[in-house]
Amino acid sequence: MSKKNQQPNEAQEMNNNLLVGYVRKSNAGAALKVSINTSAFSDCSTYVTSDGQAYVPLVISLNALGKVLSGERAVTTLSQLQD
Repeated sequence: MSKKNQQPNEAQEMNNNLLVGYVRKSNAGAALKVSINTSAFSDCSTYVTSDGQAYVPLVISLNALGKVLSGERAVTTLSQLQD
């Protein structure tokens, strides 16, 4: 099997994810702007730590984020992995 077939691309990864929002570089380029859809966020699963704090685990593709940071892409997705 070739290396290309061993690593799923971002579109294939998104099939098992819940789209929660988008990430883009700020106009000044010194920060990342994260936009979260409140309806999708409320559909996310959470986990609770031993100190009782609840968290929503989200993921951003490092490859896609790198392209946003380098200017190759304007935006990428913020998602939650779904089992």
